[in-house]
Amino acid sequence: MKTAESVASSVERLPKGRVFTYADFVSDTKQKEAIIKALNRMVAAGKIAKLAKGKYYKPEDSSFGKLLPSQNEIVKDLLEKEGEVIGYLTGYSIYNQLGLTTQVSNTIQIGKNEVRPQFKRERYTISFVKQKNTITKGNIPLLQILDVIRYLKKIPDASPSSVCKRLLAIIKDLTQKEKKSLVELALKYPPSVRAFLGAVLEEIGNASLTESLRKSLNPISIYKLPAAKMLKSTEAWNIR
Repeated sequence: MKTAESVASSVERLPKGRVFTYADFVSDTKQKEAIIKALNRMVAAGKIAKLAKGKYYKPEDSSFGKLLPSQNEIVKDLLEKEGEVIGYLTGYSIYNQLGLTTQVSNTIQIGKNEVRPQFKRERYTISFVKQKNTITKGNIPLLQILDVIRYLKKIPDASPSSVCKRLLAIIKDLTQKEKKSLVELALKYPPSVRAFLGAVLEEIGNASLTESLRKSLNPISIYKLPAAKMLKSTEAWNIR
């Protein structure tokens, strides 16, 4: 079978919305150029679409035109490498998912230990948030919660009271083990995040978990947060 026919056959079997590269079809490095040419011919013919240099996908048709892949697919190369987690969706990418806003952003934010300058991929701007904790599949939901607290003032089209109520519900639903992990992870976040988490935990009846958070804070520091009036114990945590 010719390379072009082989590539076309392989692409046909891929699900719509899957992002792939020439490397997904290479069995012999000598075929690399032929495979790239075959893929680019398929783009020109409208059978597949190009997401970025060397990245392709099978678009799904809708009444609004061709759909882009999911955000997770668009940046999957920035989230995992050789089966190892190296990043996670956060910020604008998860506010809607967590029920904090109805807006859907054209910015995809990724939490990583090592960040890089933002760049464009199709209609999306890819930007990065520095994460000081080790990132694992298990702690990603907790890191996302802490990132929401960290960027509380930047959540679009959302009132402080609605965000605070939603955070209270999310954290209250965590298991005791998850709450303890949340506290441990918070110790590598800015003081305002630690103070807010302490106030939230007291609000939901988990004051016993807050000792390490309180000890990590400067007792004379004041934290100005938009949700200050939504929690009963904010003054005790110097949140104004």
